[in-house]
Amino acid sequence: MGMSNDSDHAVAAIPGYKSGTWKVDPAHCDIAFSVRQLLITTASGRFTRYDVNIVTGDDPLDSSIDATIELASLDTGNEKRDEHIRSDTFFGVAKHPTASYRSTGIRRAGEGWVIDGDLTLHGITHNVPLAVAVTGFGPGPNGGWRAGFSATAQLSRGEFGIDGWTGGGLVVSDKVSISLEVQAVLQT
Repeated sequence: MGMSNDSDHAVAAIPGYKSGTWKVDPAHCDIAFSVRQLLITTASGRFTRYDVNIVTGDDPLDSSIDATIELASLDTGNEKRDEHIRSDTFFGVAKHPTASYRSTGIRRAGEGWVIDGDLTLHGITHNVPLAVAVTGFGPGPNGGWRAGFSATAQLSRGEFGIDGWTGGGLVVSDKVSISLEVQAVLQT
């Protein structure tokens, strides 16, 4: 297939697709994480303050995303644990108040997509691919055009220099699962 056929197929695979600049609707967005703890339970939480910008190209493969997350907005449902995770033992939010993600490319993967991008966390940058499913494009209930996406990723906290979750009898997995549910509004 030629390049135009691949592009036409990519657009056709997303009913209602529109190119443009999108702003995430915070009322319909969830940036969450989970990590195995003591090998028997899962600790999870979310971030409540972030800025996410999405630009969809005429060809979906030319789209991009950039995001900044305020790490102090961490909420695990336990304030004592949140303060500990914000401390220098883990995130060190006094020195590294934000995490950022910048896409470097998008590719098809089976029925879905993969966004390749650089995550900067704790002052260290690594490539973290996001497995993305488009949940839909269409008119919003109050007008405007909306897009929905689900995404997952896994990262190694050790690669980002966050080693504080082991020792002292507390064993926490190195692997952290990330999940995103995003609804964005087309800017006019």
